Amino acid sequence: MICLLPCSLTVRNEEGEEGSRKPSHEVRTEGIQIPSFEECPSATLEDVVSWGQSFDKLMSTPAGRNAFREFLRTEFSEENMLFWLACEEFKKEVNKNAIKEKARLIYEDYISILSPKEVSLDSRVREVVNRNMVEPNEHSFDEAQLQIYTLMHRDSYQRFMNSSNYKDLLQSFSESTPES
Repeated sequence: MICLLPCSLTVRNEEGEEGSRKPSHEVRTEGIQIPSFEECPSATLEDVVSWGQSFDKLMSTPAGRNAFREFLRTEFSEENMLFWLACEEFKKEVNKNAIKEKARLIYEDYISILSPKEVSLDSRVREVVNRNMVEPNEHSFDEAQLQIYTLMHRDSYQRFMNSSNYKDLLQSFSESTPES
């Protein structure tokens, strides 16, 4: 199996000796931690092929999300995946005070028009989110998350399937699979 993304860095100390160091796996957004790349087992050829058949299959695996997120980064639209991941983590929160604080952070980072990572939402969904912010709960961003998921599915996913990122990944697995 081939690792989709770099899992470690090779570094040299002053004496020129090589060592291995794990990169940071988290993007810190104050109180919300989003893995910069999700820890995951390596993908298989079956996994990579299934990603080409369904966006839902791509998004259901950490390796698929990592590969797609790397592609989104090249398109300068990684904030869509970051927002989606933040919403997934947010839905798991049960503490009411933490929900309010995390909702505020997600709003400031991805919904606010002042944010450099603002996601593209239509005015109706933006208004729903604004209303939900009065008394935030674990479903406050559901409509916005669905709209961004749909945007990634209809727009970015098609480009990912036609990209060298995906084609090279598929080819690398095909070449490493022994023929029967």
